Amino acid sequence: MPRFAAGVVKFQNEVYPQKKELFEQLSKGQAPEALFITCSDSRIETAMITQTEPGDLFIVRNAGNIVPPHTSHTGGVTAAIEFAVAALNVPHIVICGHTECGAMKGAMNPEGLDALPHVKEWLGYAKAAVEVVGAKGEGLSDEARMKMLLEQNVVLQLQHLKTHPKVAMRLATGDLQLHGWVYDIKTGGVDAFDEGKNEFMPVDQRYAAEMAKLATGGCAA
Repeated sequence: MPRFAAGVVKFQNEVYPQKKELFEQLSKGQAPEALFITCSDSRIETAMITQTEPGDLFIVRNAGNIVPPHTSHTGGVTAAIEFAVAALNVPHIVICGHTECGAMKGAMNPEGLDALPHVKEWLGYAKAAVEVVGAKGEGLSDEARMKMLLEQNVVLQLQHLKTHPKVAMRLATGDLQLHGWVYDIKTGGVDAFDEGKNEFMPVDQRYAAEMAKLATGGCAA
């Protein structure tokens, strides 16, 4: 803990003064560009990966970057999605999985989670992705099957996201975009889902047109 306290003091003395104007502006409200749903894993540093500033991302984290399908039951993930989409009007939602995900390893082998009943039940929201891997991944190596599970889980959670009424409404009006990413902890690579091609590809290829427009000063939305 002393290391964290020293970090706070360093932030106050060195970082905050350099961004004082930004923090003063943020004290008046927020207008994030995206709802970013990712895993609780300590190795996922969202601001570093996306090179964003405070206020850019509205972040939801949980084991396995899970989005439960919408029901009448109120949960933290559901409430955060509703607030981000209907109150903050975020134009983008990103669901970001990652390599070496312990949650997905647990989803693949639920018999090892008997001592963690809440984790086991939570990862039931990834069961359909496990079923897909079981059907399509026969004969693949364990590494290839896990890569497929990471991707299929992101695709599944995107499907769950669409069952949330506020998300469905914004998608119908065409002012909300959904994105599925998988981050590679070892290499720093990020693959993004192309729904039209039904495949993941490196982020610089998936968003080549948007990034080119941004570089020339145009609207990249």
